[in-house]
Amino acid sequence: MEFRKILTLRGPNIWANFPVLEAWVDLGPYDDSCSSEIPGFNERIKGWLPSMIEHRCSIGERGGFFQRLDRGTYPAHILEHISIELQTLCGSDVGFGRARAIDEAAGLYRVIVEYEEEELGKACLAAGRELLLAALNGQDYDVLSKLAELRSLAHNVRLGPSTRSIVQAAQHRGIPVRRINGQNLVQLGYGSRQRKIWTAETDHTSSIAESIAKDKQLTRQMLQTVGVATPNGRTVDSAEDAWEAAQEIGLPVVVKPQDGNFGRGVATNLQTREQVTKAYELARPEGEGVIVESYAEGSDFRLLIVGDKLVAAARREPANVIGDGEHTIRQLVETENKNPLRSDGHATPLSFLPLDGLALEVLASQGFTPESIPAAGHRVLIRRNANLSSGGTATDVTDFIHPEIAARAIDAAKAVGLDICGIDVVVRDISRPLEVQGGVVVEVNAGPGLRMHLAPSSGTPRPVGEAIVDMMFSEGRTGRIPIVAVTGVNGKTTTTRLCAHIFRSLGRRVGMTNTEGIYFDDRRIESGDCSGPQSAQKVLANPLVDVAVLETARGGVLRAGLGFDRCDVAVVTNVGEGDHLGLAGVNDLETLAKVKRVIVDVVPKHGFAVLNAADPLVVGMAEHCKGGVIYFAWSPENEVIQKHRAAGGRAVFVKREFVVLAEGDVEIPLVALAHVPLTHGGRIRFQVENVLAAAAAASALGVPRDSIRTALETFSPHLDGSPGRFNLLKINGATVVVDYGHNTSALGAIIDAFKHFPETRRRALFSAAGDRRDCDMIELGRMLGDHFDSVILYEDRYVRGRAEGEIMRLMRQGIAQGKRAPEVEEIRGSITSVERALATVQPGELLLLQADEIDVTVDYLKGYLIAHPEVQQVKLPDSAPPAPMEIMPGLDLTTAEMLAESPPTIQTEPVLAVQDCGG
Repeated sequence: MEFRKILTLRGPNIWANFPVLEAWVDLGPYDDSCSSEIPGFNERIKGWLPSMIEHRCSIGERGGFFQRLDRGTYPAHILEHISIELQTLCGSDVGFGRARAIDEAAGLYRVIVEYEEEELGKACLAAGRELLLAALNGQDYDVLSKLAELRSLAHNVRLGPSTRSIVQAAQHRGIPVRRINGQNLVQLGYGSRQRKIWTAETDHTSSIAESIAKDKQLTRQMLQTVGVATPNGRTVDSAEDAWEAAQEIGLPVVVKPQDGNFGRGVATNLQTREQVTKAYELARPEGEGVIVESYAEGSDFRLLIVGDKLVAAARREPANVIGDGEHTIRQLVETENKNPLRSDGHATPLSFLPLDGLALEVLASQGFTPESIPAAGHRVLIRRNANLSSGGTATDVTDFIHPEIAARAIDAAKAVGLDICGIDVVVRDISRPLEVQGGVVVEVNAGPGLRMHLAPSSGTPRPVGEAIVDMMFSEGRTGRIPIVAVTGVNGKTTTTRLCAHIFRSLGRRVGMTNTEGIYFDDRRIESGDCSGPQSAQKVLANPLVDVAVLETARGGVLRAGLGFDRCDVAVVTNVGEGDHLGLAGVNDLETLAKVKRVIVDVVPKHGFAVLNAADPLVVGMAEHCKGGVIYFAWSPENEVIQKHRAAGGRAVFVKREFVVLAEGDVEIPLVALAHVPLTHGGRIRFQVENVLAAAAAASALGVPRDSIRTALETFSPHLDGSPGRFNLLKINGATVVVDYGHNTSALGAIIDAFKHFPETRRRALFSAAGDRRDCDMIELGRMLGDHFDSVILYEDRYVRGRAEGEIMRLMRQGIAQGKRAPEVEEIRGSITSVERALATVQPGELLLLQADEIDVTVDYLKGYLIAHPEVQQVKLPDSAPPAPMEIMPGLDLTTAEMLAESPPTIQTEPVLAVQDCGG
């Protein structure tokens, strides 16, 4: 039993709208194994993982999996459940899984399991395989040891409790979350509306304020300026100086590092010279200096300030053990440290009790050593300071704090300048003002730990994560920017470019991904095929981006899921005859449509799916959209559009040579096709469909009609604005069409567009990537053979595993079936073939120059234009201007007004039509 590959689908995918692992499992000799037929197998599984009785299966009730196990089930399904259970036992709240055959005859299956932490999920999948093999082979398996290993891993990779509480609060608010590194740096929101946190610090936490808080002497000075009571004290530079300071201040005193944290090196209630000098030696290595200050009688309280509000307070107790008259202090500490709530980090509510040098001093002051056996009920201090990080505990007292103490804590936070901080107060009674009882603020902490408030040892847990998120994002804000996702078999790059151009015309800063790169406004910042999830995440991580327009190809969805959790507009241009069938388990058009549909699945209730009404597989996606649907098609007589409009739905189509926006029986002419350069007067039908899709997407986001019209009229159809998408050149009296069309649907659309050209002799330069089926290659050849008089076939680096010359051989086979019997020439190298085609094209011919490597070909052609100034980029002559179109029955609504009865696209946030689109 082997894993062929494991795909980490980090975003919404074909299985679920949350992260899953997709393991391709070769069952090998266990293909025909059934749980009910293997002696002792079921008993071993139940004995090792008895908690799996909670699992539900297809039976649907508690214990369903065990019932299915007894009735007989197969290894792939068992592996799915074991992997989920191991994660659950490590503290991950996961429950989704699937097992699906890829090729039952070959014993190859997909096993899909939900995960929270990627590294842990993969480790549990691997451990699940080990456990399953042991059960199948009747071998022993140390489940407890493996669980201990997995739980340790979970502890190391999981977000700490402070960060986790903020992340969970953000997710509850609908704010997108992305962990940026392997630690606690997290991005909340997208683009220009994003914020960042690192534990309990935000991107607005002042570095100056943090430096002030780190310097305890400087903090004391800042607090005194606003009238906050602090203990007397000063810095010291030697053990002797420390004792002198203690005498000046008056015993008892506190000795602590000037810039320490987590309570390290802090010693309190020191009464003797020996205690002070030893405390100095312990504090000195923990910081850049040492402070001696007066000791305040009372309990230690931590007050959490977020913004200008006190949101939680806790009384902290120092680390201690209670004697039982039998065990030594060391043994008592060891026993308490086995408490699952304690660990050596911050991932659990409590930390280990330390037995270090400072602990030995504290024990000695009480007359103990680690080997002493305290009397039953006797409380032995391990630390005198009450930090949780040094083993202390906390009791929530938020409901009892006096308003004046809360006010002084807020003053202290403001004096230092922190947006989130922990104020340490020593006072006898937290319900009375500081001043009347001699209470003091002893420290101000940047990046305070939230554990004591989230899971106090006693008292009420406080929603401090929510308070921090509410401070960062005002009511109704989600940190989101408008996202338009575009997919389909053909036309998606042009539609993506058009949408981006429309939003840029509004003055918005646009991040765009497509098959040619990542763009910020008009500047390409990364080249290559960037239509996958990683590129989308780069755009959404860019703090300058106001709107994201993301081409979303099937390969990325299958390989890693989407790069976003949801999109406001999902555009599906077509499925048509498909492309790249036979790859990654996508063998038919229905499966391909399911992959393309993923962006529709994640449209929220206030969003829209823009769907091609002329493509049945695309129309079928509408039932999976939680938001609204806008259909587009060339003809207003399209049956889907007519039915949709009859129900009050929205559509975009062509009528009397105008692009028309419609809602119900209201029709509004948007722009004449004669004025849209990309469509060459409306004669390039597939470009018209791209225009319809882009106009629909823009209207879905409330873009004003005039802005859409202006953008469509100014979008360049040439090599600069739409490279490799039906660019027209005039060379030596011949018409040259440069196009990327590389599948049967695209080539068919190009051939259909050629009906509008007067040239009768036609030539083609053509190639295709090698990851298509043989039958697709042959069909491309047949189409070339039917419609061209001369064909140059070429190959370059996109053979993708095929033997040299194989692509051309298959296409030539198809060309031989064509009706036109064209001349065929074969050339190696894309540029060499372009040079040959341009050198041999004759006046009066129509040449299709298919650019399989767009950047390479377009760069060459731009250089060719410079070297040959007589060559021109052109568009088809305009047809006669369309007749003015009358508004159909109903009001002449603007696009924004048409949206007024529907929820805005960005929930409770301004839509694009509003001038201020800030987050």
